Amino acid sequence: MGNVVLVCDQNKILKMRDYYGKYLVEKTPPSSVFAAKTPSCMITAYQSGKVLFQGNACETEASKWGAADAPNSPAKKNSTSTNKSAKNSGLPAEISKLSVIGSDEVGTGDFFGPITVVAAYVKKDQIPLLKELGVRDSKDLGDEKIIEIAKVIKDVVPFSLMTLKNEKYNQVQQQGMSQGKMKALLHNQAILKVLNKISPEKPDAILIDQFVQASTYYQHLKGQKSIAKDDVFFSTKAEGIHLAVAAASILARYAFIQYMDKLSEEAGFVIPKGAGAKVDEAAAKLILKKGRSCLPSFVKLHFANTDKALALVNKKRN
Repeated sequence: MGNVVLVCDQNKILKMRDYYGKYLVEKTPPSSVFAAKTPSCMITAYQSGKVLFQGNACETEASKWGAADAPNSPAKKNSTSTNKSAKNSGLPAEISKLSVIGSDEVGTGDFFGPITVVAAYVKKDQIPLLKELGVRDSKDLGDEKIIEIAKVIKDVVPFSLMTLKNEKYNQVQQQGMSQGKMKALLHNQAILKVLNKISPEKPDAILIDQFVQASTYYQHLKGQKSIAKDDVFFSTKAEGIHLAVAAASILARYAFIQYMDKLSEEAGFVIPKGAGAKVDEAAAKLILKKGRSCLPSFVKLHFANTDKALALVNKKRN
């Protein structure tokens, strides 16, 4: 799906709202003036003056109102702090302004649910739009906000989602594969898929939210037929370095939330996230309801929560 961004004054935005009157939708994103859905295009106007056109006819529809927005640079303050970070960590100078594939994962510390990994490509001229849409570290956003943002950006940026379901996770873990290796394999696959999607275009850099040292990451990938190596960088807290990683984090979280909803439906009750006492209680409830044999499709069996849940079951039965 294509997308075009215009910058308009408020008078023009009000004219747009009148023009698309019969297509207006009730539910609109925060900080928006209006949203309208025509048969071939979705139009969302924001208080900042940016108007996003999405859909097959986005260019035709946007051309009715003016020329597309020129690429903008991030605020000076942000780029300065990022530049210092880049110099100190070996990242490219001014990486926050570059066209980057970012990669992040969700679910590794959750007892219930899969691991979801997303790689997303954000071009430099899309950075202002993603900021406008509220893209930032998913850890700072609630589930409702994650869903709201993800539904928009999934049609704006090319991305690839890899989901390691519980059955497969438990299988490879019991065969001796570490979680670190699982994540490395998933990140590499997601990045390769995005590179293939955007080919022949190439990103200025690939930034992975660091979970192991680079040498260990590539050791995990030893023997793979194809490995993304060109212009690949690693950094902790990468969501704050480039919005591509923040976008990947949001999309990975969105996929995780959707999968958890599916598991809750299968369980017949809401399954909590995390790995605390609440999940022990939920797992015990699940065992009492469906039997221990159902666990491999719901949880990461090697977590200590499994034994805690079984202890709770024995206590309740006795």
